[in-house]
Amino acid sequence: MEWLNYHHLLYFWVVAREGSIARACERLRLAQPTISGQIRALENSLNEKLFARSGRNLVLTDVGRVVFRYAEEIFSLGRELTDTLKGRPTGRPPRLLVGVADVLPKLVAYRLLDPALHLPHPPKVIVLEGKPDRLLAELAVHGLDVVLTDAPIGPAIKVRAFNHLLVDSPVSLFAAPRLASAYRREFPRSLDGAPFLLPTVNTALRQNLEKWFDAEGIRPLVVGEFEDSGLLKAFGQEGHGLFAAPSLIESEVRRQYRVHVIGRLESIRERFYAISIERKLKHPAVVAISEAARLK
Repeated sequence: MEWLNYHHLLYFWVVAREGSIARACERLRLAQPTISGQIRALENSLNEKLFARSGRNLVLTDVGRVVFRYAEEIFSLGRELTDTLKGRPTGRPPRLLVGVADVLPKLVAYRLLDPALHLPHPPKVIVLEGKPDRLLAELAVHGLDVVLTDAPIGPAIKVRAFNHLLVDSPVSLFAAPRLASAYRREFPRSLDGAPFLLPTVNTALRQNLEKWFDAEGIRPLVVGEFEDSGLLKAFGQEGHGLFAAPSLIESEVRRQYRVHVIGRLESIRERFYAISIERKLKHPAVVAISEAARLK
């Protein structure tokens, strides 16, 4: 049986939390060669690099991030054990580790996660954002409980996981008040030549919008493309163009960005998925998210 050296793990954990070996030396009151040697010993035992150099700084590798999250849990449990034995209340809530794909609008992510926060014993929600393939890799090694994304896992991704459809929403078009009043008349023919702010081509929404434009014979004037959906909406708020968002969050978009709805595209569907390594969802918070989504 292979045993993990927890002293080595402790030194790694402190360096990762402090951000540098120098600060870890001050915290642990140890010399730099001692800490460096312990981290090398841990890397050798795991046969993986845990840190990489970025200029003068140390940054965690992908494996390092996974190890760090386990170390956080291990040493958190250690503190809880000590508190329990000394009769101190721990008050430690359950955890929900969520990966949110970077293409998922933040307002949608919030709407999907919100039901978990209203459970009788709400979890501590830890949200990591990133590219879907990286998040799915984390899911495969149990670094995440669930991944929220805008597309189901495809056959090209070599991860055994299951898709759970949460929401199937039409799309609404929005614009600042002046633009909205101009393009609402004779909708959707009025959209031909209209200035549009679009998400980048790697998103399901962009691909669906382009198919719809082609089917309707509409040629939009694309004035901007954005990876960040919040920045796209900010440009739309200032009147730089029309933009699309799921009707699921229509009221939030109108209120937050002070824009008006031009029309709704019922034939375009925005679908959002929870991806888990379980065929049947078991985590109470993920079950709550799934059940609430069905009612939307």
